[in-house]
Amino acid sequence: MGNKDALRLPVVSLGAEYLVLGNLMRRNILAYKAPPNNEGYDLICIHPDPKCSTKPIRVQVKSRYQTDSDMSFPVKEKTFDAFDYLIVVFLNIGYFLGKSGKEGGIKPPEFFTFPRKFIKEHHYQPQSGFQKVRLSGLDLSPYKNENGFELIAQELKVPYPSRPI
Repeated sequence: MGNKDALRLPVVSLGAEYLVLGNLMRRNILAYKAPPNNEGYDLICIHPDPKCSTKPIRVQVKSRYQTDSDMSFPVKEKTFDAFDYLIVVFLNIGYFLGKSGKEGGIKPPEFFTFPRKFIKEHHYQPQSGFQKVRLSGLDLSPYKNENGFELIAQELKVPYPSRPI
């Protein structure tokens, strides 16, 4: 099963994981990449202070390269218990669908950090085809970019990096 004509960009997809890794570390969250092809999660996040005993957080990273994507992404129901958060990265590297060949498709990436509960609530399983999460029409501002990374920081109890006063 699968679309043999689908465009595969493995370097771009891997880049999404590293972009997430860098943004989490920018927020002072210690993040490590899981081994390749690890089932269910791609990153492990922990508090940077080794004396802090908060539980590690498992993060699955999904990416969409098209700027004109439909704001949905595949995720299988059987993986729900393998991650705590799912971060979807809209890489926005250009128009590939209806606007293919038009200018203006290259934009900065967008990150959305969703707790498992959100993924379960918005999961769609059609009679045939791919299981996915649809985001279009939802208010995503609490999960976007820094707001989303902050959800992980709060759960790990990582204070925002600042100079002591």
